[in-house]
Amino acid sequence: MKKYYAALCQLIQNSAKFNRDSCVYFVRKYARASENMLMPRLVRVNTKTKQQWEEGKHTDGQKWKSLEHKGPLFPPEYEHLPSSVPFLYDGEPVKLSMSTEEVATFYAKMLDHEYTSKETFQSNFFTDWREVMTEDERKLIKKLSKCDFSHIHSYFVKKAEEKKNMTKEEKQVLKEETDKLTEEYGYCLLDGHKEKIGNFRLEPPGLFRGRGEHPKMGKLKKRVQPEDVIINCSQDTKIPEPPSGHRWKRVQHDNTVTWLASWVENIHGHIKYIMLNPSSKLKGEKDWQKYETARKLKLRVDGIRSEYRRAWRAREMKQRQRGVALYFIDKLALRAGNEKDDDTADTVGCCSLRVEHITLHHHLDGQDYVVEFDFLGKDSIRYYNKVPVEKQVYKNLKLFMEFKGPEDDLFDRISTTYLNKKLNEAMPGLTAKVFRTFNASTTLQEQLSKLTVDDMTVEEKILAYNRANRAVAILCNHQRAAPKTFEKSMQTLQEKIRKKKEDLENAKKELKQAKKAHKECPTEKTRKLVEKKEKAVKRLAEQLKKLQLQETDREENKVIALGTSKLNYLDPRITVAWCKKHRVPVEKIYNKTQRDKFAWAIDMTDEHFQF
Repeated sequence: MKKYYAALCQLIQNSAKFNRDSCVYFVRKYARASENMLMPRLVRVNTKTKQQWEEGKHTDGQKWKSLEHKGPLFPPEYEHLPSSVPFLYDGEPVKLSMSTEEVATFYAKMLDHEYTSKETFQSNFFTDWREVMTEDERKLIKKLSKCDFSHIHSYFVKKAEEKKNMTKEEKQVLKEETDKLTEEYGYCLLDGHKEKIGNFRLEPPGLFRGRGEHPKMGKLKKRVQPEDVIINCSQDTKIPEPPSGHRWKRVQHDNTVTWLASWVENIHGHIKYIMLNPSSKLKGEKDWQKYETARKLKLRVDGIRSEYRRAWRAREMKQRQRGVALYFIDKLALRAGNEKDDDTADTVGCCSLRVEHITLHHHLDGQDYVVEFDFLGKDSIRYYNKVPVEKQVYKNLKLFMEFKGPEDDLFDRISTTYLNKKLNEAMPGLTAKVFRTFNASTTLQEQLSKLTVDDMTVEEKILAYNRANRAVAILCNHQRAAPKTFEKSMQTLQEKIRKKKEDLENAKKELKQAKKAHKECPTEKTRKLVEKKEKAVKRLAEQLKKLQLQETDREENKVIALGTSKLNYLDPRITVAWCKKHRVPVEKIYNKTQRDKFAWAIDMTDEHFQF
């Protein structure tokens, strides 16, 4: 049965290369019949979801025919602090108005955070806070240094402790209330199917933090009102009711978009959306299409690389810059970068690199033509790398830097828009971002093939997978600060290892004594004792090895963020195929949320899939 099933799948998949959309569903129907027999330990998506994958797509850009939901869930209104919790100014208690006090609590809650020690944060907060104050409050409160938020801070610390120490019954009551709200607001009806909504709760007001030294840190994120919100639903369904005494900004019925509600946030003026959950059918289709585009690049990439190499010697400087920029995006998985306003963090990508961000070395560390990169990338994460490049790239970079100052653009003739336009001409749907997805997925596939050996234990295979994932994270510069609990958790793990080593040594001594006793006076009882001690030694050795693998894995991932690439850049079908081929349960790699997000991949992928 297995042999015929595998042959049938392979036959249909080969025929599906030119018409994948229609054929892949046919494969799945046969896959269901043998799914339990082939991989009983793998997590499967439910039948209802599978039926939804099989439904045809809408035409003419339509995303849905019917959409009904309850609208966003607004955060509760602010309530005054108890009279026993004072705000002090210049040592004297001051009774604040409702709005002023609310903003004061935002700052007070962050007193033990490093943000409140930063001058930019303090200045932005105080400016925005004074705008909320009444005229009398502004006349009185003129200096942040004279404000004492300590009593308010202590109040919220105490409240947090009380919540942490709630009884099991109290926590259950809270959970039931949360579940009730989720059931009411957290789902919508999309073309007759109940779909989960991603972020149905509107973010409460607070203070903007930002990443790195963001110039807007400390500014007030204002409360979103119903009058700010645009609702999107189908015309023939019930329109969500706004909170009492309010109305929506607008109600529209646009079935060419997938968002349910939108508003403009006040910090950057960006549009924010309430979207479907990543596990929804529409999100799954979008993910699938993204990775299929990256797979198509595999067939065209050699031609595109040849073209951008020819551009290095073009007469027009613009073409040379395009060729070198594409080389960096392809070779180093750099983000393309976009133009930014002056009041945003000074982060850059490839097209927005400045002369000051690179240093050229004709010879460095035993290598020729080395480019040293040093700049802040997305989320103010530092990108630092020394990379040997081809001689013509090096010569072009020297040319691009001639007669320019440190703050001048390195690629002054091109933009991300221009770059993506040229890429789209080479292959429909191709952008600079697709290169990042392509190189990340290709790296994972190659590393898994290189690092995985059949006779490994499941734990060793998981370590191999994480190492392959880490190679991608390093390529994409997905860094993180070491978790605050890292040292403590490592100490706990090392203590477990020390204790396990002691237990193993004791077990080995007991085994040695048992063998000696059996040799001196062999009986059925002494033989069984030897067997028992041998099993104990084997079990403890396996447990010790498992703990040591955990220690290695944690140490190697200390400052590397594996989740970003796993969720956004790695084709999940590579992972699912690897799990099936090497008998690793999918739940060991993907948690429940990730399994829901990649239900489409778990559903349609067999062990023979290759990116």
